[in-house]
Amino acid sequence: MLLIILVGLIGALFSDFTKNLLHDQMSSKALDLAHSVAKNPLIRQGIEQGDSRSVQDFAESLRMTVGAEYIVVGDRNEIRLSHPNPQRIGQRFLGGDLGPALNEGLAYVSSAIGSLGPSLRGIVPVRDAQEQIIGFVAVGYLTSDMDLMVRRQQMEILGYILVVLLFGLMGAAVISSGLKAAIMGLEVYEIAALFHERNAIISAIREGIIAINGAGTITYANRAAYAYLGMDQQTSFHGLPLDDVHSCSELRQIVKNREQQLDREMILANRVMVVNILPLEDPRTGMVISFRPKDELDRLAQELTHMHAYSELLRSQTHEYSNKMHTIAGLIQLEAYQEALDLVINEASGYENLVRSLVCAVPDPVIAGLILGKYNRACELKVSLAFDPQNSFSDVPSQVNRESLVTIIGNLLDNAFDAARDQQGHPARVSLYLTDLGPDLVIEVEDSGSGVAESIARTLFQRGVTTKSGRGRGVGLVLVKQAVEQLGGEIIFGAGELGGALFTVIIPKVHQQEKANDPRNPHSHRR
Repeated sequence: MLLIILVGLIGALFSDFTKNLLHDQMSSKALDLAHSVAKNPLIRQGIEQGDSRSVQDFAESLRMTVGAEYIVVGDRNEIRLSHPNPQRIGQRFLGGDLGPALNEGLAYVSSAIGSLGPSLRGIVPVRDAQEQIIGFVAVGYLTSDMDLMVRRQQMEILGYILVVLLFGLMGAAVISSGLKAAIMGLEVYEIAALFHERNAIISAIREGIIAINGAGTITYANRAAYAYLGMDQQTSFHGLPLDDVHSCSELRQIVKNREQQLDREMILANRVMVVNILPLEDPRTGMVISFRPKDELDRLAQELTHMHAYSELLRSQTHEYSNKMHTIAGLIQLEAYQEALDLVINEASGYENLVRSLVCAVPDPVIAGLILGKYNRACELKVSLAFDPQNSFSDVPSQVNRESLVTIIGNLLDNAFDAARDQQGHPARVSLYLTDLGPDLVIEVEDSGSGVAESIARTLFQRGVTTKSGRGRGVGLVLVKQAVEQLGGEIIFGAGELGGALFTVIIPKVHQQEKANDPRNPHSHRR
C-alpha cells in the first residue's frame, strides 16, 4: 500500500510538472512567433495600407507551417486583418487583453476566450518606422488542444508508472518474503512483545548473563551480571569491549578461541564463579556467557543433598522396618513368640548400638545422618556395614567443607556396596573407618568385592571408567577425587583385608598448597 501511494504521488507530481512545462513551452513559442510576425515588413505595410488580403495570405501560410491555432493581425483599433475564419476579418478582436500591447507597447502572454474558444496567446505590438504603435499580432493555441497534449503525455507517464509499480510490487514481495523468513513470520508488534518478554525473563534469572558479538563487544548484560561483577548499572557494559572489563580477564582468551565451556570454575571479580560459555552457530554473531557464584551453587547443592539423604534415610527405614514387621507378624501367627521377641530385641539392640556409636564418634549431624542412612541402605541391600568401634571424627575443623565430606563418604560407600554385592558366593561386607587423630582427617572404606583390576588402575579416577559394564562407579569416583582435591587432600587405593578394594582419603586439617613429603601407609591407618 505504501509503495502504491508513493508511486501515485510521484506520478501526480511528474504529471503536474509536465503540464507546467508544456504551458511554458507553448507560451514561449507563441510569444517568439508573434515577435517574428510583428517585425516582418509585409505585416507593417499591410497594417499601414489596410491591406487585409496580403496580411491574411502571409498569416495563414505561416500558421499552417508552424501549427499554431491562429495568427491574428490587427490595427490599432483592434480590427482584425487576418483570421483562420475569413468571415471574421474586419471584426473586432475578442478577449479584452490588448491594452498593455496597444497602450504601453508591451509583449506578453495572455489566457483569454476568443472567437475560437479559450486559448493561450502571445501578443506583441507592431511598430512603424518611427516606432509608433500601429497594430498588434496575436499567436494563439487553444487550451483544449494543449489539454489533449497533456493527456497524451500523462498516458505515457502512466504507462511508465504502471511498469515501475509492477516491478516495485514484485521486488517488495521478494523482499517481504525474505524478511518474513528472517523474522520467522512475526509481525512488528509480536517482535516488540518478544523483546520485552526476553528482557523480563533474562532480568529475572539469577545467573549473570553477558552476550558478546563476533568482534568481542558486549551487546547485553542482565542485572545479575552487574551485581556479581560489582558494577553499577549506570556504568553500562553495552558497546564495551570485553577486554576493557578488568573483572572478566580470565574470560578473554577463551572468548578469543571461541571455546565452549560447561560448568567451568573461573575467578571473576575476585569470586569463584561456575561459568558456561556457548558460541553461537554463526561466528559473526558471537557468544553467550552465563555465570553464578560457586558458593551459592554449593549452598543449593548442600540443601538438596541433605534433603536427598533425609528422604533416602526415611525410605530405607520404611522398607527395612516393613520387612521386619512382616517377619514379626508371621512369627506371631506361627505362635513362635520367643523368636519374635528375640528378633525385636536384636533389632533394637543393633540399631541402638549404631546410634550410640555414631553419637559418640561423629557428633556432626550431617555426617552422622549420612552414615545412618547408608546403614539402612546396606541392610536393604543385604550388605553388612561395619562401623569401626575405634572411629573418632569429632575434631573436624569448621573450615573443612561438610558437603565435600558427604560427597566423599557417600560415594565411597555406594561404590563399596556395589562391589561387595557383585562378588558372588561370598557374604557382602563393607567397613567404614574414620579418624581425626593427628594433623589429618582419614577416611577408609573397604569392601569384600573383587578389587580394582590392574587394567583400569591408572585411569580409575577418570570420568566414565568403571570396574563393571553398565555400572556408573567411575562417575562417583570422579566426584570423590574432585572433592578431595578441593579440600587439599589425596586419595589412594589398594587391596584390603576383606579381599576387595581399600580406598583411603587423607585430608589435612589445615589446608596447605604444598604438603611436606611425609611417607604414608598406602594400605591402612588403623592403630
